[in-house]
Amino acid sequence: MQATTIKHALTALGVAMTFTFASHASAMTRDEHKAAEDRIEAEYKADKQRCDGLAGNAKDVCQSEAKGKEKVAKADAKAQYDGTPKARENARLARAEATYDVAKEKCDDMTGNQKDVCVKEAKAQYAKAKADAKVDRVAADTSRNAVQKTADAKKDAAEDKRDADYKVAVEKCDALSGNAKDTCVRDAKARYGKS
Repeated sequence: MQATTIKHALTALGVAMTFTFASHASAMTRDEHKAAEDRIEAEYKADKQRCDGLAGNAKDVCQSEAKGKEKVAKADAKAQYDGTPKARENARLARAEATYDVAKEKCDDMTGNQKDVCVKEAKAQYAKAKADAKVDRVAADTSRNAVQKTADAKKDAAEDKRDADYKVAVEKCDALSGNAKDTCVRDAKARYGKS
């Protein structure tokens, strides 16, 4: 499986998880929240049961997807119930973590440098998603310093994303040797501002 295929799979999983609670745009009552949690638990049990017929890494991926779907649905329900920027950030973080966990499981089907690159790319996507979630939470903050906090969060997010991309680039260099590897690492350092 190539890195592009992994990225498409991660995007599809993220989109699927995004729409888990899209039909409920308004805040939830306590009873609606309890009902949502009960439904989420039932869906998780059914999803997990579907994994029982699989074996090996396919079963691990299936179980990771089921657990991730449950975690995201619970976080989305809590965000809807609480209605706070922090709860919405936690929901985005849950989505990022679930996507990352599934991606790592899918990387287990690979070997050598291809697996290493796959894991680094998954980590990079996770770091980027966490950075974006933080920026959005800070932007939603209604304090008088929100503009400065948002600018600081965007700067931190850009740095986190650049670091994640740098790690992927250096990992890709590991497939090379000798001067080609040295040149690759040097180019990556120059591209991402590392010394």
